[in-house]
Amino acid sequence: MGTMTSMETRWARITLDPQVMGGKPCVRGLRVTVGMILGLLAAGHSVEEILQAYPYLEADDIRDALAYGAWRTQEQETPLAQP
Repeated sequence: MGTMTSMETRWARITLDPQVMGGKPCVRGLRVTVGMILGLLAAGHSVEEILQAYPYLEADDIRDALAYGAWRTQEQETPLAQP
């Protein structure tokens, strides 16, 4: 296995591994990306539908994917340089 790391303090189920899906954030080292889960939810699929389609996923995987996605899109204020 590659050099898999996990965001242990916040999202224990989200992993980054350059050898899996090009280093995109994945669920537990599986070839299921956070982006795929968010896309399915955005398309209107329920958590139950996703779990049925991907039986190796767990509800906590989807919750962590949502939390990670929300964290990655948080706005940050950057002060503008004064002329």
